[in-house]
This record gives sequence, structure tokens and C-alpha cells, in this order.
Amino acid sequence: MASETTAASTGQVGVVRRDPMAMLPFCGYNMADYFNHWLKVGARSDEAPGIFHVNWFQTGSDGNYLWPGFGENLRVLRWILARVQGKATAVRTPIGFLPTRDSLDLSGLNLPESSLERLLSVDREAWTRELADMKTFFDRFGQRLPEELWQEHDRLAHRLSLEAA
Repeated sequence: MASETTAASTGQVGVVRRDPMAMLPFCGYNMADYFNHWLKVGARSDEAPGIFHVNWFQTGSDGNYLWPGFGENLRVLRWILARVQGKATAVRTPIGFLPTRDSLDLSGLNLPESSLERLLSVDREAWTRELADMKTFFDRFGQRLPEELWQEHDRLAHRLSLEAA
């Protein structure tokens, strides 16, 4: 997970940083150990929670946001809730499941077709760049980083390369 910094967090704006759940400044021990702790907790659970990633701030070539804004986020959140309940359709992609056009409530939105197409697709080149950035982040933790994270990194790289073929 990555986000752009704000002046409130670092004094710099728009710098991409890797900081899962914004915990780096607050974790009193090595983050690799923190990751390992939560992997162990998850392994003891009978049912893993649904995990969803959204990018409200994806921009088009004109620099404008593709998604119409905060007031419309509930449409995506409704899809997430329906998905968890097994009531919303999705399409499998290398990065996970994305909503289908018909599963999102788009009524009354003035959303250009080109924006919707980008929002419901995977940019393989951008994700390949993300992989390189993730590797740099993972390398910070050396041998302490849980092997499971490297394995998922490798599986993601494999899925992206298969789709590109």
C-alpha cells in the first residue's frame, strides 16, 4: 500500500511513500516483525476478512481525478458491502477483483466513458513499476521480512506477466 504524503505528515506534498496503515511513525519495533505478527494472527483465524483497495485519486492525462469525488464514494462502498455478502459481481484481474460496470450504481453520474474504462481496468505497466517500488520497500527490512510477503510479491509479478502475454 502506498499513498502520497501531505504537508501534515511530512512537510512535503505528493511524494509517494510506502507506509501500510500509516503505522511506520508509530510502530515501536521493526515493521517486519509487525507484519509477521499479523500474518500469524491471520493464520489462526477461521475466516479471513475481505480486504479492498481503492484509489480515489487516480488521475487522467489531463491531471483531473477520474472518480467524481468524495460525495460519490458511497457507490463503491455499497459495492464492497454487496461483494462481501456475495451479491455483487466482479471480474478477476492480476491484482484482484474489480467491479463490473453493471455491479456499480452509476445512475445520475456524469462520468465520461473513458474515465469509467480506466477505473475498471488494470494498468499493467503502472503495476509493474509498483512491483519495483514494493521490492525497494521490502528490501529495507532484510531477512526479517516474512517470506509470505515475498511470495505474494512473486505471485503478483507472475500474474501481471501472464496477463501481458
